Amino acid sequence: MTPSDIIRQHSIVRLSGASKAAVFQALARQAAEQLALPESVILTALNRREALGSTGVGKGVAMPHAPVPGLTQPFGLLARLDRAIAYQAIDDEPVDLVCLVLTPENGGKGRIDALACLARLLRSQAVCERIRSAAGSEDIRALLLEEN
Repeated sequence: MTPSDIIRQHSIVRLSGASKAAVFQALARQAAEQLALPESVILTALNRREALGSTGVGKGVAMPHAPVPGLTQPFGLLARLDRAIAYQAIDDEPVDLVCLVLTPENGGKGRIDALACLARLLRSQAVCERIRSAAGSEDIRALLLEEN
């Protein structure tokens, strides 16, 4: 599994939101449109997972993830936020890159593979800086293809 298998061209977005809740709402809306699933189902799954502990992994990056009923394969969405938000990340730093990972309810190893693939990508500070400074989604997509 590679980053470009999970995050496709139309799944690279720019979002604004003043809070984690607003960003989750925007992520759920974007994912629902692309997956033809109810926004409320996605938002509920995200909030349920986040209640277990913050998905803010540090260095300005968050990886909210959840199993979602009705999905047949992992889905990723990479969002650059217009401005960093408080996220209760492990390093207490604000977050400006959010990588949403949704997986089938009985995702098993596929869930772990999808999360591990994207976590490996985003743990590189150099990759994160390239994403932050990219001109648009095409440049970010090219970066994801490089990382295959």
